[in-house]
Amino acid sequence: MHGIIGHQRSAGRLELSWGAKGLRGLYQQAPLRALFPHPDTDEPATAALVNVAGGLAGGDSLDSEITLGAGSRLTITTPAAEKVYRTLGPATRIGATVRVGAGARLEWLPQEVILFDNAHLERRQDFSLAEGAELLLAEMLVFGRSARGEVFRQGQVLDTWRLRGPDGLLWADALAMGAVELADPFRFGAAQAMATVLLAMPGAEAHLPVLREIGAATVPRAGLLLGRALGEVGAVRDFVARAVVGLRAAAFGLPGVLPRLWRC
Repeated sequence: MHGIIGHQRSAGRLELSWGAKGLRGLYQQAPLRALFPHPDTDEPATAALVNVAGGLAGGDSLDSEITLGAGSRLTITTPAAEKVYRTLGPATRIGATVRVGAGARLEWLPQEVILFDNAHLERRQDFSLAEGAELLLAEMLVFGRSARGEVFRQGQVLDTWRLRGPDGLLWADALAMGAVELADPFRFGAAQAMATVLLAMPGAEAHLPVLREIGAATVPRAGLLLGRALGEVGAVRDFVARAVVGLRAAAFGLPGVLPRLWRC
């Protein structure tokens, strides 16, 4: 009898350590890579995380562990949207463990994750902030590619978040949904995309007007500002872009523009 040959799957891993003077350590396992493009004037250093496989299917995984040393500055983004294709059974898994040292600042600004029909995504992201650390985070999920008539009709998503500060848990969130919930008018209402924008830093609540002007926003607790958008993909993308530009300028004093890779 012939043996059963399983599908070849990719398991990318990245370990990145960044200090006040730049890169301190880097481990890369294909297909996950980190590139370091030269930042624009007045911009912090940038790390671009690249999946050189061009997308993920069922059974593939990407796992990253990122550490920022005390007083360091770094923007982490991606040069393109991550694509999660259909599965023949196993889930696609994405994991990130991120530690931001005392007085350090991280901008976590990847481009969107696109879910194709029959995709099954399990994503877990854990962030921890030391005393005085600052985090600006933006994440977006897109349910299919409407411009090409591709719709997320079947599939599953489990998206789990944890954010911890010096005194313990600051925020926890989990999304468990399927395409059935997406189509339900009383749940997701056939939305094409959803996004989360988060600012965690001392005094973050002072910047609530920035998000209130462009969409829904709340202050779950002191030092934490949270904005959400759900709806047509273009409108959600516009919300994320305006929120990132506004918060970068108001909270960090950075130029009121998007990171360079978002503008390519």
